[in-house]
Order: sequence, then C-alpha cells, then structure tokens
Amino acid sequence: MLGISFFSVVSFLLVWELACRNGVVDPIFLPAPSQVLERAVRMFTEGTLLWHALASTRRVMVGFLVATMAAIPLGILMGTSQRTRAAFDPILSFLRPLPSMSWIPLSLLWFGITETQKYSIVFMGTFAPALLYVIDATRSIDPLLIRAARNLGANRWQVMREVIMPGSLPQIISGFKVILGLSWTCVISAELVAAKEGLGFLIMNGKEFFQTDTVVLGMVMISLTVLLTDIVSRVIEKRILKWQA
Repeated sequence: MLGISFFSVVSFLLVWELACRNGVVDPIFLPAPSQVLERAVRMFTEGTLLWHALASTRRVMVGFLVATMAAIPLGILMGTSQRTRAAFDPILSFLRPLPSMSWIPLSLLWFGITETQKYSIVFMGTFAPALLYVIDATRSIDPLLIRAARNLGANRWQVMREVIMPGSLPQIISGFKVILGLSWTCVISAELVAAKEGLGFLIMNGKEFFQTDTVVLGMVMISLTVLLTDIVSRVIEKRILKWQA
C-alpha cells in the first residue's frame, strides 16, 4: 500500500512538471514543482520559511489551547446540567454560524494588528465547534453507567471524574483533532488580511508580487505543518488513552 501511495505522488508530480516544462501550463499561473522546490530551498537557507511556519503554528496552538480550555469545563456543565444548557444555549446558537472571517474587523478595532488579534480569531473560530463536541460527547454517556455509579454511593463529583470524563474523553479528543484543522483555516484567514509574518502572509505577499511559486510553497507548508501537528496529536492521544488498549 505504501508503494502505491508513493508511486501515485511521484506520478502526479512528474505529470505536473512535464506539463509546465512543455508549455501546457503557464508557470505564471502554476509553477513547476522544481520551481517551488527551488524557492523552498532558498527561503529555508535564509531562515524565513521556518520563521513563517513557526509564527503560524504558535498562533494556532495558543488560540486552540485557550478555546479548548474554555470549552471543556463549560461543555461538560452544559452536557450534564439542563439549567446550564438553557442559559448558554442561545448564546452558542448565535456564535456557532459566525465564520472566523466575520470577527476580523472587530478584532482589528479591539486589538489592532497584534498577536492577540490573531489568537482571538483562532479562538472565536474554534470555541463554538469545540464546545459542541464536548457537549455531544458528555451527553453520549450511557445513563445506566451514571445510575450504577450513584447506586454504588458515588457523589456528583465522583460520577463526573470516574464515569463522565473517562467515557467522553475519546470522543472529545477525536473532535478536537478536527478542530485543530479548523484552527489553521482561522489563522490563515487572519494572516491574509493583517499580518507581517506567517504562512498566510507568505501566500498574500507572493500574490502581490506575482510570485506563484511562493504562493504554492505557502500552501504546501500549510499542508505539511498540519500533517506534522496531526502526527504529534496522535502520539499524545495514544498516551492519554493508553487504557483503551
């Protein structure tokens, strides 16, 4: 299977390269892979490529972690308490449809072109979906398990710690992996509009100077960075949920 995947990628890149070299595709609109690689080597040597990637990664992780730390306790409360759910559900229904791009004008007014503004865009774009994942995971716990724990003398806190949290954690982590990918969409949106560094800035800067190889390189770096963070998150998931085995 690995050989088939490798062959398909090599074939795709080869067809792309030949199409550009033979004039089928204008390099102004879509550069050849060799041009993108050349640009990548040049920027990596200068140190700017890694700098842009780390800037975007930092913004994603800060905004994502703040959103998840706020969503987990509130989501568990909303999933286990009807009163809490009734109090916050209208607010959640209002925030959920709003895309991250809609928060950019207000965030610029509130924070200016700062790192806090980028963090806020990631937070606002991921908090509502993360909260929904936690609520659904909490409510999916079998009520029989909760009743059994209470019949054995467990109080509310013990039910939360011994039944609800372990039972909902796998689904919460699976949902948060999806949210992590959404965080990248949010941060790139923010960097395309107002940033001085980052992969979104790199793409927009390449577009302004008609450097399509830089644009494609930025897109490739986003995919590679997301892939790397996904691998790291899987390792962390295995450590946290090692009891599942």
